[in-house]
Amino acid sequence: MNDPSQARLASSLSTVDVVALTVGVVIGASVFETPALVAGNTGSGWAALLAWTLGGGVSIVGALCYAELTTAYPHAGGDYFYFQRAFGDWLAFLFAWARLVVIQTGSIALLAFVFGDYATELWPIGAQYSPSIYAALAVAGLTLLNALGVRQGKHVQRGLTVATIVGLLVLIGAGLFLVPESAGQAAATGASDGGASDGGGGSFGMAMVFVLLTYGGWNEAAYLSAEVRDLPRNMTRGLLGSLGLIAGLYLLVNWAYLQGLGLAGMAGSEVVAADLMRAASGAPGAKLISLLVVAAALSSTNATIFTRARTSFALGRDVRFFRFLGRWDADTETPANALLVQGAVALGLVGVGAWTRQGFEAMVDYTAPVFWLFFGLAGAALFVLRRIEPETDRPFRVPLYPAVPLLFCAACLYMLWSSVAYAGAGALLGVGVLLAGIPLLALRTARSQEASS
Repeated sequence: MNDPSQARLASSLSTVDVVALTVGVVIGASVFETPALVAGNTGSGWAALLAWTLGGGVSIVGALCYAELTTAYPHAGGDYFYFQRAFGDWLAFLFAWARLVVIQTGSIALLAFVFGDYATELWPIGAQYSPSIYAALAVAGLTLLNALGVRQGKHVQRGLTVATIVGLLVLIGAGLFLVPESAGQAAATGASDGGASDGGGGSFGMAMVFVLLTYGGWNEAAYLSAEVRDLPRNMTRGLLGSLGLIAGLYLLVNWAYLQGLGLAGMAGSEVVAADLMRAASGAPGAKLISLLVVAAALSSTNATIFTRARTSFALGRDVRFFRFLGRWDADTETPANALLVQGAVALGLVGVGAWTRQGFEAMVDYTAPVFWLFFGLAGAALFVLRRIEPETDRPFRVPLYPAVPLLFCAACLYMLWSSVAYAGAGALLGVGVLLAGIPLLALRTARSQEASS
């Protein structure tokens, strides 16, 4: 192990790696669930597709902001480092605490539960706890894989991401070309008879909540900025390229859903992807989509484990109490301790999900409000850093400043409000765990004052 103060991160990641990791984080099982909810809240096919188009636009606006931050301030800590420079150590500390115990670990557990649910559909290994067993195995196995080295982690990620995209293309082809014409006509009739009533009771605003949640996670590329070769070129291309690819796939998938099931068929489905494949090829199609969701969930889980340990590593380098997290293993090119601690906390949350028997839903409630709070603050950091550090070299500058970052901040505030308004008791637990970091912050501040006196 190297001393953390002397650790130098290898620039070993290319544009392809940035795209693979970003796509792997964003395209997960949510794209197989949220389209039905969007359809139920829009009332027409064109409005549903418009919502997905706007979601891609908002995400690209955010990516433009992050492209400036990541190229001006390349650092393994990502948002942690931006908060530290813009607002001071106190907010950076609370963010790193939130990442460790709420955002990163809750997201890992959430994705692992998606893998567990669909793996259980294919190969159940127990009674009521089969999804939790699968979730725990995914967290433990992928954490150890990434701890073995950055090369192993990134190559597995490339393979899983390719499998996910190929599976989505199969789904698109099934909806557009394989569903029998009679099934498509029946779906269209259902849409005209019942689609308005299904969608009319919802709202376009709620549809956007689900859309933006499905696009969420692209900002994880910020934590790779210190490890990307030719940073201004590869990071900007990686962010914008991955979001363009994701938006295109989402639009095609939803078009396939509409063609194969109709708006009413989408809105009334609990497993919209499986229903589409069942209409195209029967039971074998439903099995195929279950395999696809398993691959997507593994891809997202692996990418999230890979990127999110970097914030804990940065915390360990700055805060003496967490110094053990800031050790970089030069042989494996990984923050091994941060990965292992992150995995242990995520396994604890899997246990909480197993106890409540509402694994996925519990983790969504737990993470969402805290995530959108700090995401909005990252947009605010761009304004602050432009003002207090005007001399900093910015290889990429956000176009149409300040309108673009203001739009991004407004979208984050809306998502924060929505998360608090619609989340359950799990949201209070997540906020409570965040607030538990305040005593640790006070203790750290007191010790710092003692050491300086």
